This record gives sequence, C-alpha cells and structure tokens, in this order.
Amino acid sequence: MKSYQPDRSGHDFTFDPGLDIKLTGDPIGFSYGPGIFGPEVETRRLKDISESLMNPDCDGPDIVYSIAMDVGKAVHRELLKSMHLLYGVVTYAAGKLGTEPIRSQGHIHKVSPFSNWSTPEVYEIWSGEAIIYMQEYAGDSPGRCFAVYAGPGDVVVVPPYWVHATISVNPDRPLTFGAWCDREYGFVYDDVRKHKGIAWYPVFDGSDEIQWQVNPCYLKSELICKSPSDYSMLGIKKDKSIYRTFEEEPDTFLFVPSPQIKEDCWKEFVP
Repeated sequence: MKSYQPDRSGHDFTFDPGLDIKLTGDPIGFSYGPGIFGPEVETRRLKDISESLMNPDCDGPDIVYSIAMDVGKAVHRELLKSMHLLYGVVTYAAGKLGTEPIRSQGHIHKVSPFSNWSTPEVYEIWSGEAIIYMQEYAGDSPGRCFAVYAGPGDVVVVPPYWVHATISVNPDRPLTFGAWCDREYGFVYDDVRKHKGIAWYPVFDGSDEIQWQVNPCYLKSELICKSPSDYSMLGIKKDKSIYRTFEEEPDTFLFVPSPQIKEDCWKEFVP
C-alpha cells in the first residue's frame, strides 16, 4: 500500500466542504479562515476509547482523533442557533489501533431536551476513506447492522436512536469529515461499553483490508456492507456539500434537531 503523509500546513481535503478550514498538526486539529468561527478542538486519546476496542491494551497513536463542534460561517451563527443546528468537524490520525483501524468508540445520541428524541446525524466525508458502522440497538440483540462505505463527497445519515461508529479504512491516510448535529448533542456510551464495543469489530488482515469479526457479547446478527443510500426523501442533494445546501436551503436540515418531522422516514430506515 502506498504510504501517504498529509501536508497539515494547508488545505488537504479532496472534497470542498464550502468552508475555509485547514488541517493543523501537533496536535492534529483545525484552523479557521476569515469569516469562519470555531472552537478550540477537543482531543480523544487512546486511553479514552480503549474500553470499546477489541483489544483494550493495543498500541496506537496517543491522540486518536480531534473534534471541533460548532463551526460555521460567521454570517450564519445566529441562524444556526435559532434553528438548533450545529456543524461539527473531525479529523483522525493515520495509523492503527493494534489490528483495528482508527475509529470512534460507538455511541448513541442522548435524548435531546429540544425534541425529546435521540437525534440523527448527517455525515459528509472530506478526505480519506470511511466506514460509518451502525446498529439498531445497544442491547444484547443489536438488530440490523450496517457498514456504509463512503469516500470524499459522500453523505451518510445515521437515524435516531441507533448506535454508530466512524471508522477510517486507510491506515496510511487520515480521515476528515463534517456533520450536522443537534445543538444540544450528547453521547451515551454505557450499553456499548457494557458489551465491550460494537457488535462487529473491524480488523485489518495481512493486506490492510478491513475484515469483520463478531463481538461475542451480542446475540447473533448479520452485517450488511453497502454504499450510502439515496437520501432524497430527506431533501439531501448529491454533488453539493451539506454546508452549501444549508446556505441555499436552511430548512433542509431541520430534521436533525427535530427528527419527528421525518418520522415516517425512520421506519425501516436503510442508511
């Protein structure tokens, strides 16, 4: 596999998200261009996520990923607040977690006091290769399980109440993505950690290809590997960044803080 080292001093996205944001290094994170607001990044270290890995004692990068929640154009700041929308960006380190890929822990979104629902999330890949893993439930039976493979410009929607984790496919290249979230976002890890992670563990084989191993802490399930669905029923357009879609038609993403307005879409949802 060809080795890739990103130039973290400048823009390194293979898809234009419509925001003037650049990657930084040491530690990994973001810088914001003129007219862009954003917070200091939060980092997730290996020790923070080890409970949800197949091998909690594995080696890997100290900082696994960095998160900037509440990013956008200054001209939209008040509109985003009034709509209860929040845009977040995440970048992953290159490398591996033992034999596992760099990934998030797996969680469910907390029930938002704004909608009284666990809220959905709309992902968009900016650079790298991703798998958005999701399962219907965090209990002993995980229900339907999906591994949605996505590249730069692809959009993936996680429905309300589902467990999900974001996985970097290529160990030689960092993964960066943006996402629309509810402004009162919060993550619930308890049931996932009780089951020692998600129902299917992604692991690298000898050729650095992702294979899937069953987590024996769950009842039997089937994993469906697929490409992203067509989300036109949610108003999401192809070939346009989700931030630019918001700029042109802000109401498109009202279903994120208020998922009940698309209640019929979540029944038997296929991501």
